[in-house]
Amino acid sequence: MKTTSATKVDPASSAGWTFLTNHAHVLLCLVAQPDARMRNVAARVGITERAVQRIVAELEEAGYLDRVREGRANRYLVHAHLSLRHPVEGHCTIGQLIETVVGRQARPGPRVNRGRRQHASSSRET
Repeated sequence: MKTTSATKVDPASSAGWTFLTNHAHVLLCLVAQPDARMRNVAARVGITERAVQRIVAELEEAGYLDRVREGRANRYLVHAHLSLRHPVEGHCTIGQLIETVVGRQARPGPRVNRGRRQHASSSRET
């Protein structure tokens, strides 16, 4: 019986799928650059700007992101303490994913209190 040695896989040759979803890619882009424009995130992830807008809206609705208006731009704050959604990885937090992939901890998001947002420095979320 012939045995084969492990071969190195070229990531570009397996472009049909990735280990992380577009939701994770968008989130990681916004962690790396919280004031990124949607068109820049779309170009980086390889999806349309409309798809990025939909994903951001879903992440906001689920409580993973907050959008803070700064002049004419938006800044996105991640709630790193929240758990991942699927039961297989539900024991891990968004912060752990970020730290693993990006190599640093996410800045804490704002804590919502009585309809008013408090700056992250006044909260203990991580």
